[in-house]
Amino acid sequence: MCQLIGFISRRLTFSIITLLVVTLAVYGIFSLLPFDPAALTCGQHCNPQIIHSNRIRLGYDKPLLFQFWLFVKGIFLGRTYGFGAGSFTCPAPSFGFSFNQNECVSTLLAQSFPITINLAIGALIIWLIMGVGLGILAARYKGKFLDTASSIFVLLGISLPIFVTGLFMLIWVSLKWKIIPIQLQGYVSIFSNPVAYAKYFVLPWITLAFAFAALYTRFTRASILETLGEDYIRTARAKGLSEKIVLRKHTFRAALAPIVTMASLDFAGLIGGAILTESIFNLPGLGRLTLQSIYEFDLNVVVATTIIAAAVVITMNLIVDLLYAVLDPRVRI
Repeated sequence: MCQLIGFISRRLTFSIITLLVVTLAVYGIFSLLPFDPAALTCGQHCNPQIIHSNRIRLGYDKPLLFQFWLFVKGIFLGRTYGFGAGSFTCPAPSFGFSFNQNECVSTLLAQSFPITINLAIGALIIWLIMGVGLGILAARYKGKFLDTASSIFVLLGISLPIFVTGLFMLIWVSLKWKIIPIQLQGYVSIFSNPVAYAKYFVLPWITLAFAFAALYTRFTRASILETLGEDYIRTARAKGLSEKIVLRKHTFRAALAPIVTMASLDFAGLIGGAILTESIFNLPGLGRLTLQSIYEFDLNVVVATTIIAAAVVITMNLIVDLLYAVLDPRVRI
């Protein structure tokens, strides 16, 4: 138990340090861009007096390390911009203020992040069920009909871009066949209306999961076939265990470890990278917010979304490290 606690403490400490370094690197990179961030805060009506006033109000006149300290402090304690009657406060966690949208960045993130996380979780569940399930069947019945059918599915999933699959869903599934109507209402929580929640996300889930399910089918099949050739699998068969027990208790558990690693990284990538799917289905998620902020040079939003994506990647890596010893008995802390 002490060894486990020590391992978790070390990994948590390393993750926190990594996140701080990534945050400093991202903040530093955007601070070194060849234009004045204060000049981006007042649009076409900027003049030198407004730019100078905004530079002081936002703290851009301070040294870079002090700006970074104010940024990190604002995440935990909130941050007040300006002085006197013209001041305003962004409560913790504060990632800055967006002059383009006249809103605290944390408020924008709170509106977009639930949509992206629900999109990513739903797609993850679908592609794991489809991809891993088809991969197991393809490996179990190698060279037979199911194996051939899974190969066709893999070919289609890898060949079709996400925007083609998304447009197919919109045009045929919604408009032509009217199986699932296009949902024009906004995001609804699963706890308030599960039916409306499912209708809102089902097409984006399928679109996003289709390509990933094809990759996981191929990867799972190859991983299981490789594991079936290990010595301990032959030993298990020599003991007289049935093929189902060998596949379920020995093969699948060992083959699951790399699949979990792959799934965690893909899931983390979706947090900041589901831009195409969100754009096709008009979902106001984190990816679309990031893309819009890049077009508008809204640096505070871009920095915040980049840091959140990095934090999710680091968190998922930490979870995978902790799960590895459980999934694969050959791995020890």
